[in-house]
Amino acid sequence: MDKSILFVGVGGQGTILASKILTQGVLKAGYDVKMSEVHGMAQRGGNVSTQVRFGKRVYSPLIEEGTADVIVAFEKSEAARWISYLKEDGSLVVNNYEIYPITVTTGNEKYPENVNEALKNTVKKTIIINAAEIAESLGNIKAQNVVLLGALIKALELTDIDWEEIVKENVPSKIVDLNLKALKLGLEA
Repeated sequence: MDKSILFVGVGGQGTILASKILTQGVLKAGYDVKMSEVHGMAQRGGNVSTQVRFGKRVYSPLIEEGTADVIVAFEKSEAARWISYLKEDGSLVVNNYEIYPITVTTGNEKYPENVNEALKNTVKKTIIINAAEIAESLGNIKAQNVVLLGALIKALELTDIDWEEIVKENVPSKIVDLNLKALKLGLEA
């Protein structure tokens, strides 16, 4: 199984952590893995993208336009922004969540309307998840990244890996239980 996964979101959403957990999981499963991350203006609410490629043998972490098997979007307009990276028969996992950029909050631009519908009309395999709502129901919206990761794991049929152990290794002990619950709900979503 050779897969190219593009994670896209906004700074502070946990995009990089989700990518690292995926990377460690598939590495422990015996795959060759490469990961690359771009922070941009992440600490200022800018976009963040990480690229994870795994398979029998991977030479580069970089995903070219039109070659991603899956895009995981932590914010729905980011899905629209990066859609050109998805291969024709690829899958899109989208958090049904909006973060307004400064240009929208100042009134200079409008947030795009009907993003989910446009994505579904463009990509046959589109999965919309209310990851932020699920995380908030657990008491912490920051767990939305692990909810999305759970959905991705299910979509990739990688459920035979010990993801609980990998989550425990990657999050602070005080929030392990929260993240394990988020992972479970993401797998179910």
